[in-house]
Amino acid sequence: MKYLLLGILFLWLPAQLPAAAQAAKAGRGGVGNSHSPTRKAAEPAAYPAPVSVPVPNWLPDLSRPRQPSATVLHNLVDTKLDVRPDWARQWLQGTATLTLRPHFYPQNQLVLDAKGFDIKSVELLSAGRKGRDLKYSYDKKKLIIALDRTYQRTEQYQVRIQYVAKPNELPKGGSEAIIDDKGLYFINPLNTEKGKPRQLWTQGETEGSSCWFPTIDRPNQRMTQEISLTVEADQKTLSNGLLVSSRRNPDGTRTDTWKLSQPHAPYLAMLAVGNFAVVSDTWRGKPVDYYVDPAYQYTAKQVFGRTPEMLEFFSKKLGVEYPWEKYTQVAVHDFVSGAMENTTASVFQQQLVQFTPRELADVPYDGSESVIAHELFHQWFGDYVTNESWGNLPLNEAFADYSELLWAEHKYGADAAALVQRTKLRIYLDEAQTKREPLIRTRYNNHEDLFDRHSYDKGGRVLHMLRNLVGDDAFFASLTRYLNQNKLSAVELAELRMAFEETTGEDLTWFFDQWFLQRGHPELRVTHSYENSAVLLRVQQVQDTLYQPVFRLPVAVAIWNGNQATEHRFVVTRADQTFRLPASQRPTLVKFDNEGVLLADIDEAQSPEELQFQLSHARGYLQKVQAIEGLKSKSGDLLVSSAFRNTLTDPFWATRLAALEGLRRYRGAEGSVVRKDLQQVALNEKHGAVRSTAINVLSSFANEDFVKVYEAALTDSSYLVAAAAIEALAKAPAPSTRAQVARLQSTRNPALLTALSNYYGLNGTLDDYDWFLRRSQDAAPEVLYVLLENFGRLMNRIPPVEREKGVQRLENLARSHPQLYVRLGAYKGLNELTGSMPNLKGTLQDIRNKEKDSSLKAMYSLVQ
Repeated sequence: MKYLLLGILFLWLPAQLPAAAQAAKAGRGGVGNSHSPTRKAAEPAAYPAPVSVPVPNWLPDLSRPRQPSATVLHNLVDTKLDVRPDWARQWLQGTATLTLRPHFYPQNQLVLDAKGFDIKSVELLSAGRKGRDLKYSYDKKKLIIALDRTYQRTEQYQVRIQYVAKPNELPKGGSEAIIDDKGLYFINPLNTEKGKPRQLWTQGETEGSSCWFPTIDRPNQRMTQEISLTVEADQKTLSNGLLVSSRRNPDGTRTDTWKLSQPHAPYLAMLAVGNFAVVSDTWRGKPVDYYVDPAYQYTAKQVFGRTPEMLEFFSKKLGVEYPWEKYTQVAVHDFVSGAMENTTASVFQQQLVQFTPRELADVPYDGSESVIAHELFHQWFGDYVTNESWGNLPLNEAFADYSELLWAEHKYGADAAALVQRTKLRIYLDEAQTKREPLIRTRYNNHEDLFDRHSYDKGGRVLHMLRNLVGDDAFFASLTRYLNQNKLSAVELAELRMAFEETTGEDLTWFFDQWFLQRGHPELRVTHSYENSAVLLRVQQVQDTLYQPVFRLPVAVAIWNGNQATEHRFVVTRADQTFRLPASQRPTLVKFDNEGVLLADIDEAQSPEELQFQLSHARGYLQKVQAIEGLKSKSGDLLVSSAFRNTLTDPFWATRLAALEGLRRYRGAEGSVVRKDLQQVALNEKHGAVRSTAINVLSSFANEDFVKVYEAALTDSSYLVAAAAIEALAKAPAPSTRAQVARLQSTRNPALLTALSNYYGLNGTLDDYDWFLRRSQDAAPEVLYVLLENFGRLMNRIPPVEREKGVQRLENLARSHPQLYVRLGAYKGLNELTGSMPNLKGTLQDIRNKEKDSSLKAMYSLVQ
């Protein structure tokens, strides 16, 4: 899948970025970022004058090349690999035996993807004969083999290639979703990094498999597979399929052979080697294993243990039983993405799924469980049925994204599903400020560009609308048909549309064209009035329709009279449309998109009275949080603040959290009562995220003393709560708590470590300098982003003669750390020092000039 690193890291990084960077990221001030420009009528003329229309900042380069599906000349039938890692040189010595046949036309040449190899030999294998050398040419990217004769489509043949893969010699590449693309990764190969295990793992999507074995590295190929992996005797191995043999060798090594009997795409091939603990589980007799660091073996089932339940739920919901021999999940260090859905063996970034018992209390179901569900759903959508080209990527990623809502709905209820829906809609709308693309893309520069919030979050919301349009029974029956008709094959959008049309009997071309093939989303202005026993509901589509369509929108509207709601369903089809809805009296509330289904940016005019009624009568989380956000500016009103206080006992934790935010910096007449309620929540609320938010809200009241609450929170069972207390004390440090804070310095928890860096960045002294030096070496990358800037802040308060090691550390990280957000954090740390060390301005300029990542260079320009 590539569970987007954006989803894991960059969801919280924006809160840390400077305001200027945020404004740029949100597209504020960009040309054409708002609604359609007002156009004046042209003066009469013999020839029409050209009309100058601002081009939206989100419009992509329309001259980008068309990227069709890869032409299939050969079918890759089977791949057998015999590989051995060379840890000292970080090479993989391999022998690949490929079985192929021409797809349709006769072929006398084979072209394979093979990146950065040393090719030792290429042979044709014939039954009962010794291999025959074949002539070939090789440019370090493509291996072009001259076959011994012309082969017909009915003829299979085998070639054997002996090679050495050298991934570290490949040029640097990658994307936001996958930060590196060299395919094969040796982690701490010489055991020189203290506290980090020695591991080997692969990442194949999109074209990384051809960095460690020769293949036809395209998603519209499918192959069965057998991998024999020779490793040291104490190492565990993992690959696709089942372990069919394991033999000890005379040299003390061991060779494990893994076999996948059903065909899959080459990018889904994987291997992993390391000192893993293997925790075993089962589902319907199939092995379900969890590979983790030995230190986390006792919490592995608490993290992964719902996998069998997910397998059961998805199998029943889809009407297609999990189609593979086994399912394994492995946590690895320094993974270049969030997670990846290799067939039968998903790989996870270790910080997503490895937790101490105390940390588990802070892991929400929309954290680890959502990514576990996402990767598992890919075993159907992506592995069993695969997009035929990367331009059809949403046929993989939109479904995996939507599985997160399906699982939340099944396991935790409608409110949990609504939270997923709202969060993901907001994430897409944020990206849409600067980028709007069709979901199915035929024109792009690089297929890595497709792994974005469109393919994931927008795609998932489109599926949610499709489900609402056809109904649950038809939606899942259509998915059953789609999976059965296209199993073990590659598809494009038409196959999905036809499955829905064949199931429902309806022509759904309009829906698939509008939501999959056209860019953008509706921007709606909704108003209503009451006259002559009817509600007049006006819906205006105010998006720029020069580059986006006028959308066809089936929608539900609820009209409330007292405690009774009447629902009306109709279809918006025009840019400006008024609907007359019968109502015997002036309604208490009119709620557009009552079910919260539309993928749209909706500006709905509602009075404070309507919003208060909505909050008290709302049907679920979505409507409650909408009402709270609409009433925030009125929180000083007695009725509003009382409603927010009442909502602090709502059954759903995220609603309680939203109510807390509504009371931030409260200035109304109930001040003492509100503060008392906030303190009670901070001390007694059962959900850690809500307790931590209550502490954060308390800290928004300037010049008020809540030290006793913060002191209690420093020893809370939740790291989030303790971190919130440290953040609060950073703003208003209390001498009595400094020793308590210092006792937490050795933590490895990311939230706590980030908070400590903020505390010492604002309040530290020379005594805390060594702490920053130590933690800048062992902190996780997502912590370093914040910690390094705080390190610069601290150094401003220590004598210049003491700063040398710290400045050098920041410069080295700014120039060479593999993670761009760590380089950005180090750059910001150096920038903090330019006031007292003006010579660093030249250093920063040199760092900017030598930085190769264009997005990072753009961020540098926004650092003040």
